[in-house]
Amino acid sequence: MIFVNYKTYAEASGERALALTKILEEVARATQIKIIPVVQVIDAETVINSTQLEVWIQHVDPVSYGPYTGWVLPQEVAKSGVRGVFLNHSEHKFPDWNSLSLAVEKCKEASLKTLVFAADINELKQVLTLRPDYLAYEPPELVGSTTTSVSTAKPEIVKEAYEYAKASGIPLIVGAGIHSQEDVRKSLELGAAGVAVATDVVKAQDPKAQLLDLTEGFK
Repeated sequence: MIFVNYKTYAEASGERALALTKILEEVARATQIKIIPVVQVIDAETVINSTQLEVWIQHVDPVSYGPYTGWVLPQEVAKSGVRGVFLNHSEHKFPDWNSLSLAVEKCKEASLKTLVFAADINELKQVLTLRPDYLAYEPPELVGSTTTSVSTAKPEIVKEAYEYAKASGIPLIVGAGIHSQEDVRKSLELGAAGVAVATDVVKAQDPKAQLLDLTEGFK
């Protein structure tokens, strides 16, 4: 599986989010690889209405109904048709452990799937105790790299992350710098169930060609 994080890139915002999602859907159908667009919350409902893909968003907050101006409410996100959410990405870390734990709990209450990011093995072991649907290992220093991927820079850490994830029965997703079919293939060989990408696809001159290249790593 491939998670494509749209971030807040201009190339994946508004009408362009719809165009990119169409590309993802075409590739998913052609390759039979599960591809999940992870969109901005403001674009979520429009994207959901345009595709048969499972649509996720990039963050929710650990709140229920009440006086929380500007926060993202898990229950209402779920009502819009969003199926899952990224939590604790390096670009949107929770301020403390209690906040992250509560966010996972609120997502479970709302029947939202969760992918929780960990920057290192210590954080990864903590995250596993929350029992998310997916666990992501993504070293922050490689996020956005177009030359060096986590699978080539830190294969021993990916392997260790997989052993912990396997023992807990939670699928491991790896991200940071994934930019070729070889990166995908290596990640899967190390035990990952899939990858998370952003820059490599969203800002590519030809996103469809780049995404097709990544899917070759699953063969």
